[in-house]
Order: sequence, then structure tokens, then C-alpha cells
Amino acid sequence: MKEAIDQIFKELGELKATTEKEAEEARIRFLGKKGEVTALMEQFRTVAPELKREYGQKLNELKKAANAKIEELKSAVEQAAVQYGPKEDLSMPGDSMPLGSRHPVSIVRQQIVDIFRKFGYDVAEGPEIEDDYHVFEALNFPPNHPAREMQDTFFVSSGHLNPLLLRTHTSSVQVRTMEKQPLPIRVVCPGRVFRNEAISARAHCIFHQVEGLYIDKDVTFADLKQAILLFAREMFGPETEIRMRPSYFPFTEPSAEVDVSCNICHGKGCNICKGTGWLEIMGCGMVDPNVLKASGIDPAQYSGFAFGMGVERIAMLKWQVNDLRHYFENDMRFLQEFATATEV
Repeated sequence: MKEAIDQIFKELGELKATTEKEAEEARIRFLGKKGEVTALMEQFRTVAPELKREYGQKLNELKKAANAKIEELKSAVEQAAVQYGPKEDLSMPGDSMPLGSRHPVSIVRQQIVDIFRKFGYDVAEGPEIEDDYHVFEALNFPPNHPAREMQDTFFVSSGHLNPLLLRTHTSSVQVRTMEKQPLPIRVVCPGRVFRNEAISARAHCIFHQVEGLYIDKDVTFADLKQAILLFAREMFGPETEIRMRPSYFPFTEPSAEVDVSCNICHGKGCNICKGTGWLEIMGCGMVDPNVLKASGIDPAQYSGFAFGMGVERIAMLKWQVNDLRHYFENDMRFLQEFATATEV
């Protein structure tokens, strides 16, 4: 033990440190739980009784010397840092951090909104948890009407006259806009919607829509067709054509489904358009007079059109994505493909 004590005294005398890390490593080496001085203190229990006084004094002196040396090293390091500054080169560039990118659904949603902003449309938003009146009744869905079966609804509360539900379309925002905003009205309503549907490559219980509404005097179906044609050419290219097929929606009359010429095969037919040369992108129509009346607008003086499209659907067509579920799975391999897809 005497030789071990003398050896540690010698090592302490030669001990040096130039950084805080080295000083801390020295403390752990000698005074840590498994340090050399600590080990000798444990070994002291086995010393013969007649030698305990002698070795006890030497161990106490050693421990004090070790503590004093460590404090001396730490103090010297701190003074050097103050005097000479940090050893690191602060002008060196830092470690690069990977940056995230916008989600493809967010990219397409913003592209759609930006296009209609150029046409003079404002943006309107509303609550995702809505009441039955704004989602259905004000849009010409009377109670027990068969058209309500077209949309499977998540109800938040039920059992009273105006239950709460997760909105099935952003048309509820159009109703709130017609109730509050002075005429004329020209808005697009982007947002998330919910329907109780089985999840598959072509359907999901959560998706995003952008709906549009234009109400003024002397608005015609020709105005609607021109607005959609301009949008399609901005989104899919200047050579894009559209066709409108008669359809049915409770809140518009007449109503139509809108197809665009396939931007992959340019109308020749491919697996994306299933050989037809056309791709469906939205529904539209002239606002039903009953919808105008429900919001306090006189249909004898004003008319308007509305349209609505699924953002995921537009994104699938734009980037040829074959499975809707990719947008919700947060697979980095998929999302990284859109890191630079920010232009219309």
C-alpha cells in the first residue's frame, strides 16, 4: 500500500490538463467511484490494526492532495479560457442540419389557392366540427333526404335538432360566407374534410378539398366553364382541354362533373386515364336558388356558381401517384420526392 500511495503522489505531481474534459477525466481517474484513491480507501479496511494509524494519515494526505490538484487543474483551465479565448475556431461552419419540405398535399393546395387568387378570389376558412344546418340543411339537404346518403358522416353529437358532426365538405364555409359577407362574393374554401369510408388506394376517411363560390348579378354557366378552363390550364398546362358531363348535387342546378384531357398521353389513352384520354377532377354547377334563399340572398337578383375538387385527387393526377394512402403514411422515401416540387 505504501508503494501505491507513493506512486499516486508522484503521478499527481506530474498531472497536467489543458481542457475541462481532461481535468474531469483526471478527477474520475483518482477520485471517482472506481478511482485509484477510492480503491486504496476500500483496501484500508484490510490493513492490520497496528498499521491503521500510519496508513490512515497517509491516505488522508493523499486524498487532500488529489482534491487540491484537481481544483488547481480546473482553475488553470478556466483562467486560460478567459485569457486566450476558446480553443475552437468559431469561424468554422457548423454541422449541417437536414431541412424538411412541404407535404405534397400542402403544395398542391397552395398551388390551387394561388391560381384562384390571381383570378380575384379571396380565401375563406371555417370550423372542421360543424353543425347539421351549415353542412346539410342550408345546402338543400332537408331531413331524411336521400341525398344525405351520398355522404357517410362522422357525428360528434346526435339526438337533437342540429347535431354536431365532422364536416363532409367545405361547402359549409361557403354557407357561412354567404351569411356574413356582403355581395358580390368570390372565394375559395380550402380545408380538411371527413367521411366514413373504407380506406383504400382510391379513398380515405380524411382528405382535403378546395371549393369555390362566385355570386353576383348576371353570373352564368358560361362564366363557370371559363373559370374552370383557366384553372385547368394553369394547373396542368396550356394545352389542357376540359369537358363537362351532366351530374347531380343537391346544392347546384344544373350540375356537372368536370374532366380534363390527360396530361400524360395528351388524349391518346393510357393506364392513368384508363384509355379514355380524360381525367375527372371536380364537380360544379350553378348555385341552387334554395341555397341562396337559405343565406338571405335574393335569387331573383343574384346568381352564382360553385365548384369543388379533392386536393389529393389533383396531386395524384399531377404526379401520377397510384395510391392515396401514400399521402398519410409519412414514409420519408415518398415525401422526399417532393422536396423541390414547389412550382405550379
